Amino acid sequence: MQYIYAALLLHKAGKKVDEGSVKKVLEAAGAQADDGRVKALVAALSDVDIESAIKEAAVVAAAPSGGAPAGGEQKKEEKKKEDDNKAVEAAAAGLGALFG
Repeated sequence: MQYIYAALLLHKAGKKVDEGSVKKVLEAAGAQADDGRVKALVAALSDVDIESAIKEAAVVAAAPSGGAPAGGEQKKEEKKKEDDNKAVEAAAAGLGALFG
C-alpha cells in the first residue's frame, strides 16, 4: 500500500511518478524501498490515467452497498426464491413417483 500512496502523493504534487521519485518518497517516510516493487508499480501505472482512476474509485465508493434493495429488486428476489422452491418441490414429487 505504501507504494501506491507514494505514487498518489507524487501525482497530487504534480510530480512525475518514476522509480527515483517513488524511492525518495518512501525513504523520506522511513520505509525501505524494494526495487522490484517500485519497478512493477511504475510499469503498472505507465498507461493509467491516475486522475480518472481516482474519480472512478470515488464513484464506486460513494455507491450504496449493503443496504436494503430497492422495492423492485426486493420483489424480484422474492419471486426468484418462490420459483426455486417450486422447482425443488417438483423435483421431489418426481422422485416420489420412482418409489411409488
